Amino acid sequence: MEKTDQKYQTYVEILKEELVPAMGCTEPIAIAYAAARAREVLGALPDRVEIGVSGNIIKNVKSVVVPNTDGLHGIEAAAAAGIVGGKAEKQLEVIADVTPEQKAQMKDFLKKVPMQVEAVDNGLIFDIMVKLFHGTDSALVRIAQYHTNIVLIQKNEKTVYEAKKDGGTGCADNAEEMGMTGKNLLNIKDILDFANTCDIEDVKPILDPQIQCNTAISEEGLLGNYGANIGSVLLKTYGSDIKNRAVAKAAAGSDARMSGCELPVVINSGSGNQGIAVSVPVIEYAKELNVTKEKLYRALVLSNLIAIHEKTGIGRLSAYCGAVSAGCAAGCGIAYLYGEGYDAISHTLVNALAIVSGIICDGAKASCAAKIASSVEAGLLGYSMYKSGNEFKSGDGIVNNGVEATIRNVSQLGREGMRETDREIIKIMLAPQPEVKE
Repeated sequence: MEKTDQKYQTYVEILKEELVPAMGCTEPIAIAYAAARAREVLGALPDRVEIGVSGNIIKNVKSVVVPNTDGLHGIEAAAAAGIVGGKAEKQLEVIADVTPEQKAQMKDFLKKVPMQVEAVDNGLIFDIMVKLFHGTDSALVRIAQYHTNIVLIQKNEKTVYEAKKDGGTGCADNAEEMGMTGKNLLNIKDILDFANTCDIEDVKPILDPQIQCNTAISEEGLLGNYGANIGSVLLKTYGSDIKNRAVAKAAAGSDARMSGCELPVVINSGSGNQGIAVSVPVIEYAKELNVTKEKLYRALVLSNLIAIHEKTGIGRLSAYCGAVSAGCAAGCGIAYLYGEGYDAISHTLVNALAIVSGIICDGAKASCAAKIASSVEAGLLGYSMYKSGNEFKSGDGIVNNGVEATIRNVSQLGREGMRETDREIIKIMLAPQPEVKE
């Protein structure tokens, strides 16, 4: 692919936009970002807070630990972290520089300042509104569609900023992420062409942080006691051959991240878990196979873009587990490390998707690590099937003739077919827990 090709430039921009550092699960961090920006607009510490969030935000914030809060979790904790210690200019690293004093202030703030949280349905799956009050003054910040997309700022009910759809941003169309590079040019054949031919200097600054950050948090996950310790359990139970190491290290990164580890992650498709799942197994296999750094870069270009391609039709948040897209894409990246071409990569992806596309997303929490493990295993099995001359054929369930048709089917399943599933998941998660008698 020539550098002057529109697709080439588009693919580089997509990588730049999607592979960015984030500290902590991205949904609570988006709340913290909105809260920090609202605090700036208000110009004072609020004495009252109102928060409106869509159901999927509730789902992904309810159970996960917010980093730099001494173990707090939930919507209120995320907002308090942003208000008390956030730096809005750092966006998804908004609470990376919280001081010990600010951690204590957060807990005091949560005790003293009334916070009202409300579920809202404005037709958007991703919707966050944070309104702060100080005496007679107020400030409102709304984020919609994706984690850093501020679409409305108000001070004392007067609009300071409002994103317009025709101006490149906005939130009127839930299916299209305004302000982001369009992804309609993504397809497996061209992604492979780009991975094979791209100038490494165009992608190296994007991929080096992913390699460094995501490796570091996976190693931390194995050293510490995080969540359900899925990574450690896998190594202890199944040994340390390359296949199990790749799966375990990816899971361990999620173990740490879901439990409030304060190390940053380079995300994919708005998710740190997906960023870990799509990169760590590929990095681990690259070490085992002793390939060149250039080969690793090209494999990561492939796996990242395939994951983004899969997720584009599904959307940022849904009842479809995003780790599936990332883990299956990692299998493609590993196939690439072995020198495989289009046929192997396509069959790897189709086989893997046929295995694990039924995994649901019931929010961010410890079990995400196990779902990552299952998805990476599916990616590896999908490749092994191809190598042994086996495949799932067109007409086998959601599998269709060709990789792009299968991706479209999975997109339809995740975006349309699982809408009611998503509502039921949220209903179950928010229902009062019955008392269990011993």
